[in-house]
Amino acid sequence: MPPDVTVIITTRNEEGNLPACLDAIEAQTVPRARLEVLVVDNNSDDGTVAVATGRAEKVLNKGPERSAQRNYGVAQAAAPYVLYLDADMRLSPTVVAECLAAVAEDPSIVGIYIPEHVVGSGFWIKVRNFERSFYDATCIDAVRFIKRDVFLDLGGFDLDLCGPEDWDLDRRLAERGRLHLLTAHLDHDEGAFNLRRYLRKKSYYAQSFDTYVAKWNNDAIVRTQLGFTYRYFGVFCEHGKWRRLLAHPLLTGGMYFLRFLVGCAYLRQKLSGGAMANHY
Repeated sequence: MPPDVTVIITTRNEEGNLPACLDAIEAQTVPRARLEVLVVDNNSDDGTVAVATGRAEKVLNKGPERSAQRNYGVAQAAAPYVLYLDADMRLSPTVVAECLAAVAEDPSIVGIYIPEHVVGSGFWIKVRNFERSFYDATCIDAVRFIKRDVFLDLGGFDLDLCGPEDWDLDRRLAERGRLHLLTAHLDHDEGAFNLRRYLRKKSYYAQSFDTYVAKWNNDAIVRTQLGFTYRYFGVFCEHGKWRRLLAHPLLTGGMYFLRFLVGCAYLRQKLSGGAMANHY
């Protein structure tokens, strides 16, 4: 009997994070036999492949970026739905069951947002989690559970993009069906916050913004996603969310400090025109 969902985990030197990710999949309320797990590695030189072997149905190798890894994994998947994860993510126990219940109730759903809780240690991780909580199902969020045949028909992730490729896919998915927000969440373990690494990753992703803007002709959605007003105010204030800013002034201050630094890093990268190394 074919599986209901293929879980695709992209990895590169993730032997430390992968066991907890796999444990969370095995702890799903949906029987493990209804799931297929594919680990798509990118030439790891640690014990990642050894950890995955025997716990995943397939351990594949593909690069150079996560988009290519995910596209390859979806092409190899046996289930009608795919759920893609990074190795440092852990599903709460009912995620898959709630996704399957949603698509059974409404077959027009082609993609599902899964709320993301940022976990780790220290004050700045609390700030990151506070910030991330404002993004669920907004135009700067991205679905993770997708109907496989629609994904393939759309050509998957655009490999010319690295950073906004998930926004691009969401937009194309929305033209084919409905996008849904789940109640169950996943944990994204960022460990101990490293400001330099965080800003470097943000700057790296920003290198594809011009390509994304050109692809969508800088339309209203693009201007919202990348515009100062929405990214610094709108997304945090819409639908009464501003009340949470007032209720948590310390976290709000920390969040805006990080947003300021991200903006500065983007401008520096934009003005220098310099390419940055792969974020892995």
